[in-house]
Amino acid sequence: MWQRLLWLIIKELQALAGNRQGRLLLVVPVLLQLLVFPFAATLEVKHASLAVYNQDAGAASQELVKRLAASATFDHIVPMRSHEALRDCVDRQCALLAVVFPQDFSRALAAGRPATLQVIVDGRRSNSGQIASAYIGQVVAAYQQERAGPGPQLSVRNLYNPNLEFQWHVLPSLVAIITTIGCLIVTALSVAREREEGTYDQLLVSPLTPAYVMAGKAVPGVLVALLQGGLIAIAAAWAYRVPFGGSTVLLLASMASYGLALAGVGLFISSICRTQQQAFLGVFSFMVPAVILSGYVSPIENMPDALQWLARINPLSYFIPILKGVFLKGYGFADAWPWLLPLWLIAVATLSLALWRFRLHVE
Repeated sequence: MWQRLLWLIIKELQALAGNRQGRLLLVVPVLLQLLVFPFAATLEVKHASLAVYNQDAGAASQELVKRLAASATFDHIVPMRSHEALRDCVDRQCALLAVVFPQDFSRALAAGRPATLQVIVDGRRSNSGQIASAYIGQVVAAYQQERAGPGPQLSVRNLYNPNLEFQWHVLPSLVAIITTIGCLIVTALSVAREREEGTYDQLLVSPLTPAYVMAGKAVPGVLVALLQGGLIAIAAAWAYRVPFGGSTVLLLASMASYGLALAGVGLFISSICRTQQQAFLGVFSFMVPAVILSGYVSPIENMPDALQWLARINPLSYFIPILKGVFLKGYGFADAWPWLLPLWLIAVATLSLALWRFRLHVE
């Protein structure tokens, strides 16, 4: 019994490492994760932008603004001139946080009265927002210790996620992550399964053109993406009470667009793999870096420039903001356009690459 088990283990290892593709898929995912995780998966917030609406312009408020600008957390201070401009800045995500100084801020501190300093956090990025607001609290506390009288008091307001509910942050992103797994596995295993069963050559000599063959393999993956994403979205809205104020049509259209982008990736992976086992490894070698580079774990701005460029060609980086906008902000097509257009371009690029691989096999 033990000898047979040993033979089986040896056979599986030979099947995995017996060809060049298998060896690459065995090594490359480890290298990718080794390169991506130490830089991308960090909970520190650096190089963030801070919007400041200073209605006071006194010595105390100017001193605090200078201290915030000198910290390593905030690279860029964006001055605001009105509440409307401040809200628009947070809406467009040009600033992670906003600080509002009331008109009597410096006078209140000079007279020995408590003064309120309001911090507005973008609740769509609650993780990094909380960390950054804690940094502001440290700067304010250090300033208070240097003063003889009472110091300023923080009043934090979180937009789009008032109570910083963790489910509101996780569940919209979970729609994207689960959709990624299902769509990639369905499409990536399709061609590999044909090869293992010996029907791939028969498929190539059938009357169908490579484009039709690829479409027949891609459509099931898109349908799986719509089904899984729809179920999670329904559960998020009804079971977990995550607010849904956006367009249902936009949600379905963005799921279909993301599914097409993933179908191209899955079919390309399947076209370079000879077995379903290799296709599985290919799926996870793509999926893990894609999740890390999407901004779900940590802000993309914190990553090195090379990884930020990779994030720009990652479809998950555009799908997650659409989902959070639809759920938490009530996005329509006009609001989602800046993320939908790159998603469509990535879908065209990945499907074209997969079609090129199909035609190579036919030739």
